[in-house]
Amino acid sequence: MSGVTLIAGIVVVLAIMMFFVVLSLFPFSTFVKCISAGLPVSPITLIAMNLRKVPTDIIIDTYIKGSKAGLSLSLNAIEAHYLAGGNVINVVSALISAARAHLNLTFERAAAIDLAGRDVLDAVRMKIEPRVISTGDVSGIAKNGIEIIVKAKITVRANLETMVGGAGEETIIARVNEGIVATIGSKETHTEILTNPEVITKKIMDAGLDAGTAFEIFSFDIADVDVGRNIGAILQTDQAEADKKVAQAKAEGRRALALAQLQENKAVEQEMKARLVESEMRVPKALSKCFTEGKILPIRKSKSKKKEQAAIPFGVDHG
Repeated sequence: MSGVTLIAGIVVVLAIMMFFVVLSLFPFSTFVKCISAGLPVSPITLIAMNLRKVPTDIIIDTYIKGSKAGLSLSLNAIEAHYLAGGNVINVVSALISAARAHLNLTFERAAAIDLAGRDVLDAVRMKIEPRVISTGDVSGIAKNGIEIIVKAKITVRANLETMVGGAGEETIIARVNEGIVATIGSKETHTEILTNPEVITKKIMDAGLDAGTAFEIFSFDIADVDVGRNIGAILQTDQAEADKKVAQAKAEGRRALALAQLQENKAVEQEMKARLVESEMRVPKALSKCFTEGKILPIRKSKSKKKEQAAIPFGVDHG
């Protein structure tokens, strides 16, 4: 009998311990909140959420918020999105805003946009109220060489269908800048842009520059058009200056070559003079050697010849 009593006591103790463990895991206030909101959430579900370290208050509050707004939500889907690292509050708020604006946005797409790193609530707001993006100063050059500086305003709205994987605002601005520059560059003169800036607007709107981005270009407006520098004249001046420097360099090269040739000629002249002096120095030696060897005899005039020359009268030509 004592053994049965002991076992019964142990069972009672274990039951009491189990009761307190379950009680500690059971979010009573959250359960009461579900009952008051009329949402069928079982206590086991709440206990299981606590065991998975999921904040029941955030999940249940979000679930109640969406349900009261008329959304058809799944508690498991909300919990799964939270466990995936998503912002369930933003997702449900975005769904409520989309429903009020009659936008076709499902929980799956909103969760995908959120997990992609974009602010889904801001995207929905941008879909409802378009945003204006400024391009800043964009300069293009017409065919006559005159620079045109354009400032534009781009009104865009979010494209929820391409929000996941679509390019951002930087791509939109880059494409629009490219379109502006190309349009200005295709005109013969800058006055065509000044008198008819609508050609830029038409070009941008017809080009489909928002393809593959997370936005739709709602409108494009020219804010300001200014005339900049005469790039053609500047380029011609720079080219003339460059040609001048090239010509000067070539002339300097020819001058240096002429000076080198002059110095070379002077050196040759000095060498020739040295050889002449050397040759002149050899002449006396050669004559002396010839006299010594008897190859050259002194010229002696005969007496008869002298007499004949003496008998010739002055001024008589003997032929």
